[in-house]
Amino acid sequence: MNLSKMIQKRPKDTKGTLIKLYKTLLPFKVLIIFVVVLSIFSCVLSLLGPYFCGEAINEVEKGPGMIDFSIVWKWAVMMLVSYLFSEVVYLTINLIMVSVSKKTGYILRKECFEKLHRLPVSVFDDNSAGDILSRISYDVDVVATSIQTDISQIITTIITVLGSFFMMLKISLPLSCITMVTLPVTIIYTIHIKGITRPLYSKRSEKYGEMNGFVEEMFSGEKTIQAYSYEENVSKEYAKINKEASDAYFNADVRGVTIGPTMGMMNNLSLALNGMIGSILYMFSFATLGQLSSFILYSRKFAGPINELSNIMNEIFSALSAAERIYSFLGMKEDPEDAPDAIELTSGEGRVELRDVSFSYSTEKEILHSVSFSTEKGKTLAIVGETGAGKTTIINLLMRFYRPQGGKILIDGIDSAKLTDRSLRSQFAMVLQDTWLFRGTVLENIAYGREDATREEVVEAAKKAGIHHFITTLEKGYDTVISENGGNISKGQKQLLTIARAFLSKAPVLILDEATSNVDTSTEKKVQEAMTALMKGRTAIVIAHRLSTIENADEIIVMSHGSVVEKGTHSSLLEKKGAYYNLYRSQFA
Repeated sequence: MNLSKMIQKRPKDTKGTLIKLYKTLLPFKVLIIFVVVLSIFSCVLSLLGPYFCGEAINEVEKGPGMIDFSIVWKWAVMMLVSYLFSEVVYLTINLIMVSVSKKTGYILRKECFEKLHRLPVSVFDDNSAGDILSRISYDVDVVATSIQTDISQIITTIITVLGSFFMMLKISLPLSCITMVTLPVTIIYTIHIKGITRPLYSKRSEKYGEMNGFVEEMFSGEKTIQAYSYEENVSKEYAKINKEASDAYFNADVRGVTIGPTMGMMNNLSLALNGMIGSILYMFSFATLGQLSSFILYSRKFAGPINELSNIMNEIFSALSAAERIYSFLGMKEDPEDAPDAIELTSGEGRVELRDVSFSYSTEKEILHSVSFSTEKGKTLAIVGETGAGKTTIINLLMRFYRPQGGKILIDGIDSAKLTDRSLRSQFAMVLQDTWLFRGTVLENIAYGREDATREEVVEAAKKAGIHHFITTLEKGYDTVISENGGNISKGQKQLLTIARAFLSKAPVLILDEATSNVDTSTEKKVQEAMTALMKGRTAIVIAHRLSTIENADEIIVMSHGSVVEKGTHSSLLEKKGAYYNLYRSQFA
């Protein structure tokens, strides 16, 4: 299922997302509790400041000749110390939250990456790499940044607001009531704007995922784009996607930024009313100057955190949307786990059989229709047919990347559905048309999947694949670092490296999906000789488009529209003058 469409269809579950985020933070509960304690201590110290200030002003209010400056200095120093220690504690809180944020980001990225290996292949077929990568990188960073800055601010906001309001009530009940007049309006507006901005932030994350997917796709096809002079068209298409992403970002933020000014206006209105009423109370001796000063300072402390909270609401909504995308990915249905009674096939012989296998990628169209064939140990089976006949689908089913809807696949006479995934896939070595190499040395790329392989075994495999001479011409030989996906070597050389990798594998069944398609004619002859040695003693399943490469196969099956229409050897199929004969003639007409 497409991830973006899945999230669009799902109702927003803020509570569920917060519960999942809470579970992610559970390993750091001791640190977070410590942060809460420090926050309370920091807020208490900060709340003492206005009280000390009011006491100092009350002493000054006594007038000339009656002021005890030692008392004034005492309250002033206590106010300074309380603010100073409050900031030191707040700095400690931030340092702790940086650590929690970093570790949380690490955990989420680790969980997402490990999730990749447990998902069915259909997820990668249906979703762009950029969108998935956006969840692992961009969305995780958004959540981690929010944890670093927002959690401590929310805690201090709650404590400061409650503490300030308590002190305000203690100083003056009438003035406190005036402050409370504007508070409901602020709360109602915040709830209203949240309902508007949350979907906008979700759309922003989605559009950024689409943009990342497009960039990743175009990056991998840049040579083709330039070869066809398609740069202008691609730029126009990117400009359209970029504009949609920018508009989504603008629409989310333009709504979000209204929260701060609105909160500020309400708080300033409250402050103005407090000043007016407070002046009247002072004139009629219902309040001292120190009380009014303390109350104004507490009212600022009461309003300040609310303003700060309104300013970080954008970040909170964005983080919730990002968390929704992360946890929807982590919650995707995984490949079924091995059954408790699953069989561990350790030393297979290489016998493969399909019995009446049917399969469809969707309910709309069946791809394979009751396909049956078998091959014995050490034999070579070739599968041919027009594009879309279902050849690669058979390979996907053999490797259990997908599961058939009908029929059975047998490995050494055992239903593959009863085998563990790892032992099943260990029976196959694959050389595909689309090569895959990673950034690492030549030796590491050839030895991929064989951690116990010695350097001598790697060299021997390279010699059999006909790539040893080329490797020795490289600057550091087998220790030369290949760029990502082998960008600094030719396609033919990449193909030969993957063939050498297959030589090194001990799997009893070899799958070759047009494995010589990227090498020139002279190299192909050498590779064919090497492949003959590679297939010796192994069962080989070959998907071929060049029919000249499978003339010596023990059996050839011809597929058309998802069904097996012919079986036999090269010579017997030519004699029938059927589908295989027509395919062969079309290549040599």
